[in-house]
Amino acid sequence: MRLEDLRLFVRSAALGSFSAAARECGLLPGQVSTAIRRLERALSVRLFARSTRSLRLTIEGEQYLPCAHQALLNLQEGLDRLGAEPGQLRGTLQLSAPSDLGRSLLVPWLNEFRQIHPQLELRLHLSDLVADVFRDPVDVAIRYGRLPDASYLAMPLLPGHRRVLVASPDYLRRRGPLRELTDLSQHDCLCFTLGGRVHDLWHFPDGTGTKAVAVQGPLVSNDAEVVRRWAVAGQGITYRAWLDVCSDVRAGRLLQLLPEQPGELMPLHLVYPHREHHLPVIAPLHAFLAERCQRHAAGPAATTAVSKGGTVRSPRFLGPIER
Repeated sequence: MRLEDLRLFVRSAALGSFSAAARECGLLPGQVSTAIRRLERALSVRLFARSTRSLRLTIEGEQYLPCAHQALLNLQEGLDRLGAEPGQLRGTLQLSAPSDLGRSLLVPWLNEFRQIHPQLELRLHLSDLVADVFRDPVDVAIRYGRLPDASYLAMPLLPGHRRVLVASPDYLRRRGPLRELTDLSQHDCLCFTLGGRVHDLWHFPDGTGTKAVAVQGPLVSNDAEVVRRWAVAGQGITYRAWLDVCSDVRAGRLLQLLPEQPGELMPLHLVYPHREHHLPVIAPLHAFLAERCQRHAAGPAATTAVSKGGTVRSPRFLGPIER
């Protein structure tokens, strides 16, 4: 049995396509088909039911898949341990994260982490689309928001984290203050698209549930970093995760609006598929990133915030984090 055949079986099952597995591995589809047939002969079973339009696991394939996956993990863990110094991590970790968080914070933090573990290789995938930790070629993913799916494991990085309303001082001078949530309809609001849908309905806790406020504006992007830059440039109001904008607020590039109004809860997690996938690097990476996130979110207080009455004042909090 060839180890590469086993890897191609696992990736073909995850992607649901020989062609997709071939593209990911830099092979021809025929090479993947040959590898799967070779593996099936070695096992004396059919692993996939094939047709011209679909590829699905047989019952035997479904039974064998977790064993194959675990075998590959065990082999990789053994390779990582060979020659490793005590306390040193090695091997390759594929990590997915939101684009804005990745560019502004995660890149320098990961540089620090690799200084501690220089033998560790990192492959960072940045996107505002939610990574599928079962199908996509990632080991762990950083995600904002509530996680209703119980099929994977989540380790909290910033559990009480929230969204905030922000705008630049220049925008507020030109358009006036935001006094109530209902005033959002009179302002240019900067929205983003996700999965082809414009997120123009902003949600706020109101004591008894959630209040949804419809917003609109002339600028929309599928890149959260672009939306943040538009806000800094004075193009409108945006509703962003505190972690993404707190540096701008502290520097005075953005002002927090209606600080008395809680924003939507946006907890931050490190997620991975299942306990068998708990690579040695996950626990130390989680501890490192959780400390960095909490320190950054609860750093020196912002110098200015705009209250409900439209006045600029110094807030009495370190950021919208539940403690």
